Amino acid sequence: MAKPNYAFEKRQRDLAKKKKKEEKRLRKTKDEQSPQDPPQPTVDPDTAD
Repeated sequence: MAKPNYAFEKRQRDLAKKKKKEEKRLRKTKDEQSPQDPPQPTVDPDTAD
């Protein structure tokens, strides 16, 4: 029976963590570059009176 290659598994986990962290960082910088305006309250003309 082959013994498990723990170093390979650890490297794969570390690469997955780095990838996830990078994606999160890119998502945050994208959000900061294009801040969304708060939604304006919509007024229905039928119920405005």
